[in-house]
This record gives sequence, C-alpha cells and structure tokens, in this order.
Amino acid sequence: MSLWPELENLKRCTWVDLTHPLTNESPYWAGIPEGSVELCRTVFDYDEEMLSCRIHTYKFPGQFGTHVDFPSHFTPGKPGSEAYGVDKMAMPLCVIDLTPKIAAEGPDTAVTVEDIEAWESEHGRIPGGAFVALRTDWYTRWPDNDALNNFDAEGGEHCPGWSLPALQFLYEERRIQMNGHETFDTDASFLAAEADDLACERWVLDHGHLQVEVMANLDKVPATGAIVFVSWPHIEGATGLPARVAAVFA
Repeated sequence: MSLWPELENLKRCTWVDLTHPLTNESPYWAGIPEGSVELCRTVFDYDEEMLSCRIHTYKFPGQFGTHVDFPSHFTPGKPGSEAYGVDKMAMPLCVIDLTPKIAAEGPDTAVTVEDIEAWESEHGRIPGGAFVALRTDWYTRWPDNDALNNFDAEGGEHCPGWSLPALQFLYEERRIQMNGHETFDTDASFLAAEADDLACERWVLDHGHLQVEVMANLDKVPATGAIVFVSWPHIEGATGLPARVAAVFA
C-alpha cells in the first residue's frame, strides 16, 4: 500500500517547529566547561585547489539546545542512543498547559496528577504511546540564560516543571512513550531543591524512557490531535543529542 497520498495530506497541514535555533552564543548548562561549543568552524573552503566547497566542523555538548536525553545520561550501564531507532520518533502529541497555574502561583509550581486528570476531563484520556509536553511558555526567555534559569538574588533557580507523581502516572498508568518540556530541567526547581537531586529526570531515565528538554513554540500547537516527530543524529553511545522536533496538525 502506498503512503504517498498520506504525505500529500500531511503537506496540507500546519507544521510547527518545536526547536530552538542554535548559535555559538546559545545558552547551556553552567556545569559544562567553557569552550565546549564551536559551531560552523570552517576547515575546508571555496578557495581550495582540490575542490571548491565549504566544510564545517561542529563541537557541542550532547545536552545542547533542544535535545533528547537517553537513560545513560544519568546512570552507568543504562541504554544510550544506540538502543532507540527511528520507530521511536513519531508519536501522538498531548500538550498540558501549565501557564494558568504559573500565573496564579508563580514559577515555583509543578504539574500534578490532579492537573493531568483535569486536563483529561476536558480533552480525553491520554493515549498509550503519546508524547506529553508541558507548556510553560518558558521558551520565550530564550536565549537569555539568566531568565531561563530565573535566578534569585542568592543564585537559586525558580522554574516550573514536572512532579514525580505526575510522571509516574503518565508512564505507568497511561503508558506514554516520551515527555518533554521547555525548561533546562525536568524537575520543578523547588522540588529539585527539596530532594537535593533531579529526582524526576533520574526516574524517567532510569526506567528506560526518553525525554526532550528546552522545547519551543508549544503555545502554537493544539492540546490534542497533532503528531510530533523527534529526530536526532545516529551517533552510537550518546547520552544526549541535539534534536529537531516538529508537530503537524490539521
């Protein structure tokens, strides 16, 4: 059976890029050593006698910009990028909007199981195999590193995010395939401070799941009905890789 007619249907749909563009000035986690990013360094140019063409090299951390994390990111011996093929790259997209809660409570807030159940009462049950993205509109702070981390006077971070019960509910009760968010970290900052760890991210990865961090434009896609495509380079052994993420909807 030919899928070409389906491709023509998709081309008539709306496509939204959920990925931040990257430059040499793009922010990344402060623990990564300075000098770890060098994009578009020219190593072969148009004036070469052998062949007139330009070739660049690229140096960047795996966790750079919009990126996918693999289980080996946090735990030795867990699967890396080699364990996940192209069949994992297309999913139904569900977007949970946390912005009203942030407006009411401030940035020190997290999505809860009750929030998810309220979302389902309006939009229907989250399907198995879905990609569930947490919309916070935090992407609008890009590329201001201080604004993305939302530092206080003492250097503490104040960012919204996931709670552990919410992620456990999604993966264990709803059997989702992947989660994503707009912030640098999975965990809401206040919960990470209480646990003295990124406990949510650790749980997701230790249980063999993937996640996408630093997403963009989730305010431009519907809560349900879209398909999300998550792609990354085929580099074996990677603990994380910059990703290109796109959503399509009718």
